[in-house]
Amino acid sequence: MNSVSRRKFLKISGFSVGALAATSAFSPMLKGVDKLNKEKLKGIKIIPTYCDICFWKCGTLAYLKDGELWKVEGNPKDPLSKGRLCPRGTGGIGAVTDPDRLRSPLIRTRQRGEEVWKEVTWNEALNYIAEKMNKIKAQYGPESVASFSHGIGGNFLKHTLKAYGAINFAAPSFAQCRGPRDVGFELTFGEAIGSPERTDIENAKCLVLIGSHLGENMHNTQVQEFANAVANDASIIVVDPRFSVAASKAKYYLPIKPGTDIALLLAWMNVIVSEKLYDVEYVTKYGFGFEQFAAEISQYTPEWAYPETGIDPELIRKSAKEMAMHKPSTLVHPGRHTTWYGDDAQRSRAIALLNALLGSWGRKGGFYFPVSYSLPGYPYPAYPAPSKEKLDNPGRKYPFASEEITTGIREATISGNPYPIKGWFIYATNLIQALPNQDETIKAIQNLDLMVVVDVIPSEIAGWADVVLPESVYLERYDDLHMSANKTPFVGIRQPVVDSPSDQKPNWWIAKKLAEKLGLANYYPWSHIEEYLDYRLKAGGLSLARLKQEGIILGKDKPIYAEDGVPLEFNTPSGKIEFYSSQLQEAGFDPVPKFKRQEQAPSGYYRLLFGRAPVHSFSRTQSNRILMDTMGENEVWVNHDVAEKWGLKNAQSVRLKNQDGVISNKIKVKVTERIRTDCVYMVHGFGHNSKMLKGAFGKGASDSGLVTKYVIDPLMGGTGMNVNFVTFEMEA
Repeated sequence: MNSVSRRKFLKISGFSVGALAATSAFSPMLKGVDKLNKEKLKGIKIIPTYCDICFWKCGTLAYLKDGELWKVEGNPKDPLSKGRLCPRGTGGIGAVTDPDRLRSPLIRTRQRGEEVWKEVTWNEALNYIAEKMNKIKAQYGPESVASFSHGIGGNFLKHTLKAYGAINFAAPSFAQCRGPRDVGFELTFGEAIGSPERTDIENAKCLVLIGSHLGENMHNTQVQEFANAVANDASIIVVDPRFSVAASKAKYYLPIKPGTDIALLLAWMNVIVSEKLYDVEYVTKYGFGFEQFAAEISQYTPEWAYPETGIDPELIRKSAKEMAMHKPSTLVHPGRHTTWYGDDAQRSRAIALLNALLGSWGRKGGFYFPVSYSLPGYPYPAYPAPSKEKLDNPGRKYPFASEEITTGIREATISGNPYPIKGWFIYATNLIQALPNQDETIKAIQNLDLMVVVDVIPSEIAGWADVVLPESVYLERYDDLHMSANKTPFVGIRQPVVDSPSDQKPNWWIAKKLAEKLGLANYYPWSHIEEYLDYRLKAGGLSLARLKQEGIILGKDKPIYAEDGVPLEFNTPSGKIEFYSSQLQEAGFDPVPKFKRQEQAPSGYYRLLFGRAPVHSFSRTQSNRILMDTMGENEVWVNHDVAEKWGLKNAQSVRLKNQDGVISNKIKVKVTERIRTDCVYMVHGFGHNSKMLKGAFGKGASDSGLVTKYVIDPLMGGTGMNVNFVTFEMEA
């Protein structure tokens, strides 16, 4: 089909969503296979790759049965999946067969957000983008194009943008997720937790979970290790306003008042220090400022914490002594999504300090020292030198931010300070759902001259784009090599299992072709990604052919614990574990965490809490029909007494209204005794309003839409989002 005949206009509405999909279902069969070749494909073929349903990137075996995609399983050689996949991973076939997938490049023809498109060729789309980028570069400089991305698939697009001269890159995983945790641990031990986390759950004799919902937040390796720890009779201590799946395994469950974690952590440390239950030798040898720290926490007794947290002093003491009894194999889990109340880096620092008292950093059953496979990078030309500074954190307003801040880029896009941002590239992240206060995101978008979205599904952010580029799903493409730090060093490969069904392209191809349009072909001296992969693997003494066949190549095991001879070294100003932080004090912050009361709910309102489900990944999988069959919408958890007060019945539909008057879609009530009376809870990622997502449109309610308020962490710029309150709007 020529480019003229392809220029059909697609108006996406609730009744014409199928126009984008072209067909409502299709066979995931290898394209271009004739009758004779089909006969040759009889039987089972296994192709190793690694998953992309979440960021864990588990090693996977994909099965073709008579040439058609049949199932996916965990690769037994992979140290992350260990031969097993989570429910999301096993539902990966649904990403291929999703009838709502993006299929062809689209250019906007009406106002942003109206979801009215012209279907174009790749050549037209890339020419359009390159022309806009060249205009931005000429008028404002290349630094005025920013990028937001999530996952390893964004590597090549970042490479193209860096070659162009862009310098502003951010991912929501820092300021909207794990950033406070990493900063809190960096301030204490001099190192971040990493991803996947360096938690030795399977060897822990006592595991403490503070708002960390293992079993619901389905990080494959950790959930498997959690099951092993439970089977090995490890003591489990769970702190949560909600009786989670993990809480059902606990020896001690502490139903804490939301927003009071720091008070509990201080009280725990008070007990451990005052009764000298800490690892004295470890703290004496490796600690800095312990005396000042001990003096500060001496006031925070369990009796002091009781009216703040609602936790009985005797339960605080018992659980503290339980931790101390199993030291150093006690692991106080650092969590992942830690952007809660705006004091989150200090909360995470308190968790780090509790682990330090127990001597768990670097010890078996605590935090191991991860190892990774090292391969040389590709010898690309140097990137152009920028003429401006990054603008996400001007003047180091947030002095301990260790990565770029998404909302900092958004703020600069709105204000034009310290210089204008005129282009956004968004890869595999739905900023409408990921960032707090959707109105601010939309306001920033309206200031852009160009917004490009690269994704596999038409998420809400795609509805605001100027150009939408359809990416092949992970079972249809190559990606960069996987070498996450872990207990065992390894190299993993993502490779195509089936062809893309329509006009989707892999991210590496998109990035390379865009570079060529921009006159940057010298940054891609290889013609196909296999050449790039082959170069890097050969430089490390490995074989691409072998990796494609096995999927995983393991390196030699190395020591990962202090008990095995790994030296305990701390990249802090003192060179030790900083119980008292001079650098925080010098920057005007508390050198030891302090508890500060959070704003309380208005009368008739309840604190909005949100989390994950084991069958969905963020807001990316709700159009996957296999996963939606398992969980098609979310519910709002409401305490039985609260439901009785409001006259709510189980499975009744209500709308939630937040403190700013924003009203949600309908959502069903889950009446339960498993949540406190001062809060409600819902699973994140539902309530899609993109009309192109006809399978997920309007299913459940969006927690993100209700997060209009946020508090910025003064240490690192993270956005605390558990500061919103909701009430019930009854259906007539």
